[in-house]
Amino acid sequence: MVTGMRDKIHILLVDDDPAENLILRRLIRKVASTEIELHYAETIEAALALLQSGAPINMILMDNRLQPQCDFRETVPAMRQQGFIGPIGVISSSLADPYFQSFEEYGADFRIDKAELDPTAIEFILREYLS
Repeated sequence: MVTGMRDKIHILLVDDDPAENLILRRLIRKVASTEIELHYAETIEAALALLQSGAPINMILMDNRLQPQCDFRETVPAMRQQGFIGPIGVISSSLADPYFQSFEEYGADFRIDKAELDPTAIEFILREYLS
């Protein structure tokens, strides 16, 4: 038996802008195929603490720029060093910076522009990385 998309999926959003949490929550409610529980951390420290707590996180969506770190090239490796082996996606309002071309080298699985994040994109990401 294949565990289908009906199981609850736990996504951790790491973003220093609380408005992004509200936006993503609204989008996730429109994803019909899956039950998603969104966890939220405003800092990399809070995200690491959540992982250490043993919370059942299936996927991490990491804002590209978090204070005081510069970008995902510092934050994603920190999550990997904590032992997180699930998919990590980098979300950003712009993917124009050249370092986005080598996102896999830093342990990220995918990158997506915040403007492209909609229920359809979320369903695709879940199918692609969690099934």
